[in-house]
Amino acid sequence: MGRERDMEIAYSVNGVPIRLMYERWFHITENHDDLASYYFEVMEVVENPEFIIRGNKGSLKAAKNMGRDKWLVVIYREISKKDGFVITAPVPSAGATGQAG
Repeated sequence: MGRERDMEIAYSVNGVPIRLMYERWFHITENHDDLASYYFEVMEVVENPEFIIRGNKGSLKAAKNMGRDKWLVVIYREISKKDGFVITAPVPSAGATGQAG
């Protein structure tokens, strides 16, 4: 995981740098303050997911079990081999949905 001025960068399993801008993190946690303490876990899920499934419109969903039927899912997009970004990270839930990829 790397750090830039206004963001953190995690490398996906495809080796693509995935950006999480601090402004985006604020937006994600604005209505889900219970997710605020998961910042570094979100970046860890991008780098070391238990599995990845295809999402909508070219997005990917990286998922990792956080214990007791609790899954942290990070939705992100790889724009190119050299750039990507986190779209959102829903509140840890009982499972991930989508197509296996």
